[in-house]
Amino acid sequence: MEKRQIGRTDLRVDVLGLGGAPLGGNFVDLDYRQAAELIQAARDAGIGYFDTAPWYGFGRSERVMGDMLRGTDYVLSDKVGPLLVPGGVERPEDFGMINPLPFHVVYDYGYDGIMRAFEDNLQRLGLDRIDILLAHDIGTLQHGDDNKRHFADLAKGGYRAMDELRKSGQVKAIGLGVNENQVCMDALGIGDWDVFLLAGRYTLLEQSPLDTLFPACRSAGTSIICGGPFNSGILVGRTTWNYDTAPQEVVDKARAMGAVADEYSVPLAAAALQFPLGNEIITSVIPGPRDKGELEQIMTWFKTPISGDFWAALHSRGLIDAAAPVPPGT
Repeated sequence: MEKRQIGRTDLRVDVLGLGGAPLGGNFVDLDYRQAAELIQAARDAGIGYFDTAPWYGFGRSERVMGDMLRGTDYVLSDKVGPLLVPGGVERPEDFGMINPLPFHVVYDYGYDGIMRAFEDNLQRLGLDRIDILLAHDIGTLQHGDDNKRHFADLAKGGYRAMDELRKSGQVKAIGLGVNENQVCMDALGIGDWDVFLLAGRYTLLEQSPLDTLFPACRSAGTSIICGGPFNSGILVGRTTWNYDTAPQEVVDKARAMGAVADEYSVPLAAAALQFPLGNEIITSVIPGPRDKGELEQIMTWFKTPISGDFWAALHSRGLIDAAAPVPPGT
């Protein structure tokens, strides 16, 4: 599988990775055995880049990910900022989780909090290394008014902790794992970041980072990992967008894209999966399949030939940004 370089580091990752949220039971009832089979199927398909986080099932995703990657050749991204504290939440479904481990999250983006989270992650994983360390879910969409405090903690101490881990060789790259553009712009002002895992903001439906964020990242030598290429489901035929019910204007745009896809005999999901990689700043796309069958479908979509005429039609009909680069047509 093709690999691309993370920022200015020596680390290269597969252009198609495995997102680990469903492995923790986020929005899907997936037990340990099914999660382990999914990871093994990804490895058998040639995928060597994996992403996880403490938030996913409050540790469940990390546990199974570590078990399946231990003793293998892998690239792993994991996240800090959320600390897992004993005592389960009363209604895990309110957090989109099914049967999480008995913990809840306390956010700490300061120096000590980042260092503790990093060590905790390694112990839950049962691994001796994490390759890419990301500050998770910082931003106003997640924290509201509290984000001012959290970002100050990251600027004053958390970034220093992550930078020390990078300089010491304990991690190879550092960045953010977020859903919003502005916090990435803000972060560029406080440190030297290798990569931003940006979920849902650069997709077939939305190219909002093109004007400001991506040029700033190019100047800084920061690359982008594309999370949520299906915008949490709307681009694979479901009704969800950004983890909620899709508004009518989003539904209408997805339908318009679907009509063009039908015209050119292209699965819309295949186009959604391949589109981000047309931009050289994107190093990897990491969908989160919910079972082996979905993974097999993703692999088929990833290999589906898509003509240049299809991409040209999306451009000419104003369905994607005129400045958005597209993959080479077949």
